[in-house]
Amino acid sequence: MTAIAVRGLRKSYGPLEAVRGVDFDIEEGEVFGLLGPNGAGKTTTVEILEGYRSRDAGEVSVLGSDPQKPRRDFRERIGVVLQQAQLWQTLTVRETHRVFAGYYEHPRDVDEVIDLVGLADKRDARVQTLSGGQKRRLDLGVALVGDPDLVFLDEPTTGFDPAARRAAWEMIRSLRSLGKTVLLTTHYLDEAEQLADRVAVMRQGVVVRIGTPRELTTTETEVEIRYRRDGEEVLVRTGDPTRALHELTSEALARGEELERLEVRRPTLEDVYLSLVEEADEA
Repeated sequence: MTAIAVRGLRKSYGPLEAVRGVDFDIEEGEVFGLLGPNGAGKTTTVEILEGYRSRDAGEVSVLGSDPQKPRRDFRERIGVVLQQAQLWQTLTVRETHRVFAGYYEHPRDVDEVIDLVGLADKRDARVQTLSGGQKRRLDLGVALVGDPDLVFLDEPTTGFDPAARRAAWEMIRSLRSLGKTVLLTTHYLDEAEQLADRVAVMRQGVVVRIGTPRELTTTETEVEIRYRRDGEEVLVRTGDPTRALHELTSEALARGEELERLEVRRPTLEDVYLSLVEEADEA
């Protein structure tokens, strides 16, 4: 089943066309990463899907609803983590979750959500005393307390230390295991590579590539083979690593030598992303 379907999406701000004919689908239970530099059109696209911004053209379906004319249960079925949120500073973490839980007919247990986002030791702390990373965890908890079917995560781990990021990753994986659909925007390419079933790369208002992280890192991109010979590093870039390795090892065996510090490195999602952005800049 398709959770989100987008066809020909367009949005302009005066003469600036921020989104220029975007198409993609997100399946139920999928973690979908939306990547791109600042100004690529990601935030506008996500806000349209959330129903917070109108579109100029195109067709959009989110959980069977048009976000501009949503069904009555639409808000109950989505959770949103914004890039920046202002919550009541004098409420405690638990009080904040209870307020938002009250907006939903069937919310999750408040204390369970607080534990899930790693704020159990801050349960009775006031929001104004939390660190930046702890406030992002609170934003995440607020988005999950309604037990939504679809969760929008806009830069969810910004400000997190490495340990907190890893904990957040496990939580996002747990959402997938519960059958939730997640739309993730992030500037951390390793985060998208670790979490997303598929990713779409946006640049200048269009989607320039879409696929699984593996598809993006094994298609039309060369593999690097590094080794040392006579004390110097040798770098070979090839689109046919099996053949290249066979030739290199055969030649080394014929000479009775070892390929010192042999390393085969496939491109990361970050490598592919940067190459796509550079292609768009040159176009």
